[in-house]
Amino acid sequence: MLVSIGSLVISKNGRDKDKYFLVVKIEDDYVYLCDGDMRKVDNPKKKKQKHIQATKYFSEDMAKKIHENVKLTNRDIKDSINEIVCKEVK
Repeated sequence: MLVSIGSLVISKNGRDKDKYFLVVKIEDDYVYLCDGDMRKVDNPKKKKQKHIQATKYFSEDMAKKIHENVKLTNRDIKDSINEIVCKEVK
């Protein structure tokens, strides 16, 4: 599955294994991930793409804000992830 800014992904390796993150930046083979809790917007986690698992979920709202350089808050990220995860559980 293709990963893009605004994609919801799951970490496959490391201390954050099996946690959900939102992709906020992509550089070559790396992605920058935030969850609004452990990994804040001002200090995203840099992770190789091979160490994440893409999901079919995508936040258009977050992607739009990132592309338009709108200042994101940790609450925005948390709410977006929670909204997607709650839909997935239902």
